[in-house]
Amino acid sequence: MRLNVPLTGAPEVDAVREVIESGYLTQGAKTAAFEDSIRAYTSARHAAAVSSATTGLHLALVALGVQPGDEVVIPGFSFPATANAVIQQGAIPVFVDIDAATFNLDPALLEAAITDRTRAIMPVHAFGLCADMDAITAVAERRGLPVLEDAACALGGTYDGRHAGTLGTAGVYSFHPRKIITTAEGGMITTDDDTLAARISVLRAHGAVRGELFMEFVDAGFNYRLSDVHSAIGLAQMTRIDEIVSGRRRAAAALTSRVAGIAGVQAPTEPAGTAHTFQSYVVRLDDDIDRDEVIRRMRTRDVETTLGTYGMHLQPYFRERFAIPDAALPETTRAHHQALTLPLYPQLTDDDLDTVAEALRLSVWESPRR
Repeated sequence: MRLNVPLTGAPEVDAVREVIESGYLTQGAKTAAFEDSIRAYTSARHAAAVSSATTGLHLALVALGVQPGDEVVIPGFSFPATANAVIQQGAIPVFVDIDAATFNLDPALLEAAITDRTRAIMPVHAFGLCADMDAITAVAERRGLPVLEDAACALGGTYDGRHAGTLGTAGVYSFHPRKIITTAEGGMITTDDDTLAARISVLRAHGAVRGELFMEFVDAGFNYRLSDVHSAIGLAQMTRIDEIVSGRRRAAAALTSRVAGIAGVQAPTEPAGTAHTFQSYVVRLDDDIDRDEVIRRMRTRDVETTLGTYGMHLQPYFRERFAIPDAALPETTRAHHQALTLPLYPQLTDDDLDTVAEALRLSVWESPRR
């Protein structure tokens, strides 16, 4: 059983065929329509399609004025693309530990991480669960800092009724095949800031402004555009986003009811006022359970699993460059070793969920204790 299977079919195939037959493949009308669909869905004022969430984060940091040597505060527990986007701008990621229950940046630790070189705060909505944005934005406003949401996993998630990606200065979604909707590869930046949106638009396409007859290049920009081929897939996906999100939430609730009684396994949490997308269904194993051995044993039962995500300070590049001791990020370190992602997607049947839960129960029971 695979970890994730995108919900795609004939509408996506037909959408791609239409673009190919049109002869116009690069960023064009389909991309504009895809941006419109994200604006309508999230109520964001602006949306700019980009080639990936990683390029979207980088582009947003550039547009926000982050310079080499500046600092950007991020959670320690995330896919390394979060930190990579900061480093690509020549800036310095400052890792903050996470809340043990939510896997999100712990806002109680945020103030202490801010220095006179801090230029932005970049929370991650881990696995589709919104971070504690009221607490984070309160600190940001007090310190005069923009908040860039890494909402890669969170399209369709909400916080007090507002969409993830619209809670800060700007937000970035991912459309990788493991995310909520897919364009194969791609991303989207959302913002309500007119000036920021205009700068993103220029920087996204080589720093160019189109005149009556040709383009003028007013900045040293990037080629971070999304093609109409990818956008056509995204448009087809957006027609079923409510089905996808509700299907993931239904499957998550059903899986939680099955794993809740397994000794040593802590199911995901959903704080009041939030709606989790469950882009990934991540449990936490007790500290005496060998998570990696559980992954191996699940594999023998033909159930694909993986770690939750990465304690970035534990990865070779970040460890060698920043030398952050494990004790400085204790919950991040623990989550890196004990979080486990289980299969979850709308197509799973009740029998499939039974199989996942039983495989987990047996694999945890068989795994040697530390």
